[in-house]
Formats: sequence, C-alpha cells, structure tokens
Amino acid sequence: MGWLIDLVPLDYSDAVVVLGAMLLGITAGAVGVLAVLRQRSLVGDALAHAALPGVCIAFIATGAKDATSLLAGAAIAGLVGALLMVGIERTGRIRPDAAIGVVLSSFFSLGIVLLTYIASTDNSNQAGLEKYLFGQAAGLLERDLAVMAGLAIVALTLVAIGFRALKTTLFDPAFAGAVGLPVRLLEIAMTALLVVAIVIGLRMVGAILMVAMLVAPAVAARQLAGRLALVIPLAAVIGAAVGVSGALLASRAEIPTGPVIVLVAVSVVIVCVLIAPRRGVLWRARRLARDRRRILAEGVLVDLETAIHAGPPLTAAELALASARPARALRRALRDLDRAGMLRRDGERLYLSQPGAAAAHAVLERRDLWAAWLEHGSRLGVPDAREPDPTDLRASLGDEYADRLHALARAAER
Repeated sequence: MGWLIDLVPLDYSDAVVVLGAMLLGITAGAVGVLAVLRQRSLVGDALAHAALPGVCIAFIATGAKDATSLLAGAAIAGLVGALLMVGIERTGRIRPDAAIGVVLSSFFSLGIVLLTYIASTDNSNQAGLEKYLFGQAAGLLERDLAVMAGLAIVALTLVAIGFRALKTTLFDPAFAGAVGLPVRLLEIAMTALLVVAIVIGLRMVGAILMVAMLVAPAVAARQLAGRLALVIPLAAVIGAAVGVSGALLASRAEIPTGPVIVLVAVSVVIVCVLIAPRRGVLWRARRLARDRRRILAEGVLVDLETAIHAGPPLTAAELALASARPARALRRALRDLDRAGMLRRDGERLYLSQPGAAAAHAVLERRDLWAAWLEHGSRLGVPDAREPDPTDLRASLGDEYADRLHALARAAER
C-alpha cells in the first residue's frame, strides 16, 4: 500500500487516515444500500455493537492488541449476532425490531463488561481498546490499510457478482424463491457483507457511530437515483467523498475523525433530502407552488370566459366579487396571465386574447372530460387498470377512449 500512500499529497499519517476513510465510505456506502432497501438499517447498528465483545474476547485469547486478530474477533462476534437475530425472529413470536434490540443491548453490555474486566488486569497492552467504541483513525497503520483494502475488494466483488440475485431477493423474495434462488442464503450473505463493512469501520468511526456510515450514503444516493444499478455505485461515491472530506476536516481542526465523518455524512443527507431533483422537499414544495399558481390561473381563465358569455367584460374588482377569490391571489393570477399573453385590456375591462380563449376552452374540456370519467368511466371498458391523470385525461386514456367517454356523456344528457 506504500505506493498508494505516496500518491496522496499529505503527510504519511494523514494519507493513511484519508485512504482508510475512503475505503470505509466506499464499502459502507455500497453495502449499506442492501440494508436500507431491506428496511433493516438497524441491523447494522446491532452488528456494530455486537462486534465489541468479539474484540475483547480476541484480546483476552491472544493477549496482544494485534489489529488482525481483533478484527477477526469482531467479525466472528458480528456473524454470531446476525445468526442470533435470525434465530430469534424465526423460532419465536418476537418481531424483527425486538430481536435487533435484544442482540444489540445484550452484546453491547457484554462488551462493556469485558472492557471493564480487561482494564482491571495488569496487561499493559489493554490500553486503547476502548477506542473501538468511538474509533481512533489516527492509530491506523499501513498494514491496517492493507487489511481494509482486502476486505473492501472482497465485499464489492461479491456485490458485483451477485447483483442480479441480490436485487431479486431485495425487491421480491417470494419470486426469488419461486425461481430457485437460495433466499435465506442470500439474506445471510447480505448480513455478512454488513459485518465486513463494520469490521472495516471499527477503527475509523467505532462501534457506536458505524451505523451512520451504513445508512447515510445509501439514503443520500436513494434521493438522487431510482435504479439499484445506479444507487449502489452512487452510494459508494458519496461514502468515499464523505469519508475523505470528514478526515481532512478533522485533521485540519485537530478533532476526532469519526464524529466529523458522521457529521459530514448527516449534512450530505440533509442537503439531498432538501434539494434532490423530483424527490427533495424544496423541489416538491416548488412544484406544488407552481401547480397551485397554474390551477389558480386556469380558474381565472374560466371565470373570464364565463363572464364574457354572460355579459360585458369585467374589471378586476368585479371579477374579484364574482369569483370570490382573495384579492392578492387574483392579482397574482392576472399578472401570470398577462405575462403569458392571455389577456387584453381595454381600460379597466379584461378580455381574453386568442391564446387565452383557446386555453380557457382546453381547461373546460378537461373538466368536462374528468366529470364524464367520474360518472361514466366504469362503463368505458378500459382493458387495463390504468390510473388516469386528472390534469390530462385525454393523454392518459388516448383519443379513442376519450371520444367514447364524450359520447357516453352526451348520450346520458339526452
């Protein structure tokens, strides 16, 4: 790994931390998607806490604070915790969330007890074991980086090879079983991949904060993409960016790396939830406001069209009285119609321009068609269970069915 460390334009210790954070972000991001889409995000939290007693038992067994043996103990404990969760769910009446809580609390309590016991011994090597709770990125060495890289390559390779089977099991386990896929084995494999990601992240962010690295990149990627083939690599990229930026910020500010990485990840999630295209809160709020303005303008168009056929053109004040709309909303709608070239004015009198009259007729036609659908749609005999769009029923049904619906409505009027 020396050549890779040399490529990073930082001093040795910072370069090791940055590369470790990048490996953690890539692996946790890609693997975390599987947990988030299975709605088993807290499984990662339980497995991260379950890894702590494995670290302690490995230290007691070996008497040395060797990173490889400690991480192996963490992996074994995580797998045991995963099997216990599955066993509790399948053999009793306990719900999955309760099984997760039982494993998390019991394993973490055991880990704290073992940490206290080790601290009371005379073994000087025990110093620093508590760092596995919150992580100690500054203690990473080049050999630790090599172990993390090997585990990351294994995990990502398994995800790539088993992508189609994992995808089928994620979204339709019943169908996966029907076509002969080993559903239980695949679910265990996905849980084992979580354990691999947790083992990679224990030294960086610790057992308590590790769940954030599994969940945050996946949530952010899910806001930005809709296909699993895009969500997984995007989550890996977001995880890598979060890890590197958090490690650099922590290094410059001389504060703990793990919490900073988690805070950066949470910030990215908040930004994605707010501004993600088509899914973000602000995006939806803007679209809702635009739809409301459009509906208001269409309503004013219809009011003007109706008033013109009923008598002389109205002024803005008379239109406000006739339509019973708030004056502020009416002024906004009239401004929008003016900008769109749908109004003409003769003094204070309001007229519809030719495009405005055509738009008003189109709105009235859509309303009539929707009313006809509500009353006669069941008699139309549409061959598929489509859900029509109220704003454009003709486009939803097609011209043939829209014309037949008009014919049914005219026949009922006779």
